[in-house]
Amino acid sequence: MTGIEKTVASKSASGALVLCAILFCLCACTEDASYTAGVWYRRSDFDGVARTDAAGFTIGNKGYICGGYNGKTTRLADTWEYDIDNDWWTQRADMPGTVRNAATGFSVGSKGYVTTGYNPDQKYLSDTWEYNPETNSWRQMDDFKGGARYYAIGFGIDNYGYVGTGYNDNYLKDFYRFDPTAAAGSQWTIVNGFGGQKRQGGTAFVIDGKAYVCGGQNNNSDVSDFWCFDPSAATPWTQLRDIANTSDDDYDDDYTSIVRSYGVSFVIDGKAYLTLGSTAGGSYYSNYWIYDPATDLWEGDDLTAFEGSTRIHAVCFSTGTRGIVATGGSGSSSYFDDTWELKPYEYEEE
Repeated sequence: MTGIEKTVASKSASGALVLCAILFCLCACTEDASYTAGVWYRRSDFDGVARTDAAGFTIGNKGYICGGYNGKTTRLADTWEYDIDNDWWTQRADMPGTVRNAATGFSVGSKGYVTTGYNPDQKYLSDTWEYNPETNSWRQMDDFKGGARYYAIGFGIDNYGYVGTGYNDNYLKDFYRFDPTAAAGSQWTIVNGFGGQKRQGGTAFVIDGKAYVCGGQNNNSDVSDFWCFDPSAATPWTQLRDIANTSDDDYDDDYTSIVRSYGVSFVIDGKAYLTLGSTAGGSYYSNYWIYDPATDLWEGDDLTAFEGSTRIHAVCFSTGTRGIVATGGSGSSSYFDDTWELKPYEYEEE
């Protein structure tokens, strides 16, 4: 072997050793790195004034925010549309009637509805309004039959809306069905059979034609019962596992960090995502949990916490494949106008 050949061979061997060392380090770093599931992406900020306690609903791939409180004026009545596909906001017609916060929103078909709420002059409200995005117009519907209240739960299934629970100087547990096609005076009918606790500030999500009701507080205590509502069943209400550490197994050891008030929930690919909110004692949450109706179990391990400011009274939009969170507040002086989307199948390094 010539000197040149020896030098080339030596350099080749050295290069190979360096390459091996680099690869070893990369593998070691990859093995040592830990990841959490889900990535929160900040989207286009809400164009309206920052606020908390707004009502919201989703129609197709567009979300709507109405009313709320910004800490400076009495209450708000403006309406905003968020185009989820294109990531922009457009102001729409203000909701008529009394300005309010803590109202309940839901959608039925191609229209959205806002009912109940709070105004300091009239206190608790019961009027109901329908928004038609095609004509950008509102019309008044029957007053909510359960009476004036705020912080109620609302959801839509097929051709009907459902509203219940809340507070009006008494914690409530009643539910009513809303039929937007019924004649005036007969649009609300009572839905019996809910055996759960009274509550305000709970949440609901709908998967495959069934609604799931959880969370909220009752007399300054967190509510841990969990219910499924199937309007097609002879007995529509079914109690599920309590959201509490009640078994001898380890699956529910951390369930106490699920229960909360004033959180938001949305559905992606047949599973529910619950995030934000606070305990009855005032501790704020940034974590999220995933509920699988096939197993009646919650999963919260190694999930990426919400990356905006912790908050309560946010609005969420749920399309079935995407989940969006916007606005909300923290304490008596922090109000938010940011918008976030969770991508649950992506991973983030801790």
